[in-house]
Amino acid sequence: MAITISVVLFAAACTVDPAPRSLEPDSRRPHPKGPTTSGWQVTRVVDGDTVVVQRATEQLTIRLIGIDTPETVHPTEPVECYGPEASRFADRRLLGRTVTLEFDPSQGRLDDYGRTLAYLWLGAPPTRLFNRTAVRQGFALEYTYDSAYLWQSEFTRAAAEAQHEHIGVWRCP
Repeated sequence: MAITISVVLFAAACTVDPAPRSLEPDSRRPHPKGPTTSGWQVTRVVDGDTVVVQRATEQLTIRLIGIDTPETVHPTEPVECYGPEASRFADRRLLGRTVTLEFDPSQGRLDDYGRTLAYLWLGAPPTRLFNRTAVRQGFALEYTYDSAYLWQSEFTRAAAEAQHEHIGVWRCP
């Protein structure tokens, strides 16, 4: 009988999960706040704040919400300080990657040039907000076009940190 009891106790001890896993998203990781659509592949980086994505036969030109990078392809503007670096950063981080688009109801779907306005998320589930990363690492400036947007406070904080560290665009004259 003692053998049976110890075997039962051993088996019970092996099946207990000492740290139950939460089904909720990790609160330390950001997650989209607005409507999303996933499964898009970045097929072209126009510059640091504009990319082209495709899903099946649908293709969209995306203008990234909340950021502005120095010009590299503007038809009437010269290449600006840190523009080529911002474009290379976007190219290295995004080209060929599958992304999730997050839309912001406060910004509308299209800009004045017909580009889709969105945030780009990397990872599955989406956990890395490219727009914020570009600002935090000094490859983009926080940019409020017309009205407040979902991620404005986080982007403003990220820009202040990059400026304080004097990195990226914050080194330009």
